[in-house]
Amino acid sequence: MEHVVEFQNVGLRYGTGAETLSDISFTLFPGSFYFLTGASGAGKTSLLKLLYLAQRPSRGVIKLFGEDAVTMPRGRLPGFRRRIGVVFQDFRLVPHLSAFENIALPLRVAGVPQRDLAGPVKEMLDWIGLTDRSSARPATLSGGEQQRVAIARAVIGRPEILVADEPTGNVDPELAIRLLKLFSALNKLGTTVVVATHDIHLIGKIGGAQMMQLDRGRLSDPTGSLRHPPKPLVVGA
Repeated sequence: MEHVVEFQNVGLRYGTGAETLSDISFTLFPGSFYFLTGASGAGKTSLLKLLYLAQRPSRGVIKLFGEDAVTMPRGRLPGFRRRIGVVFQDFRLVPHLSAFENIALPLRVAGVPQRDLAGPVKEMLDWIGLTDRSSARPATLSGGEQQRVAIARAVIGRPEILVADEPTGNVDPELAIRLLKLFSALNKLGTTVVVATHDIHLIGKIGGAQMMQLDRGRLSDPTGSLRHPPKPLVVGA
């Protein structure tokens, strides 16, 4: 099975301090679902930044979709980033835009004509259960509603990889499971999903998901997921 991501002995250092990430090596397979765990400060967000090309490593090799992302000319990076959906921990919605317009942003950036926006965006709003809040601005939405808009924005372009940083950290357990089911549905359409979380209970809700664990900047592989293709997913209640 071909891989969509490959890290080979990757290290990341900010400034002249000690390495934040050291000797990170793993492979992510297409259509797979991974949880990235670790204590606060273990390096989860830094690893995700490398995955969605917001940060370049200090050393090592990162390949995305079979190409070397480290030596890739900067002019090609935007096209690669459009193949990766990101759900940020702090949402990063545009405050003066409605829920509809926030979700539509990736399509606009990709050059989709105005006449072709309404259908996909309305489908996303229905998918996340916010059809009646389409004209609402972020400040008037609850934390859970903002999170769902952020997820819809991340997935509307049908990315090949979805990266989510603590996507359930600010919602109640019931909504956390609902969001997880949204990720699972996208995964079943073929998207590789990587969810960073410290919630072990949440991890137990996905049968067949793989787990990567960071400890002080180093990666372990409790489920053997980084060496073998994934098993079919089962979402628990």
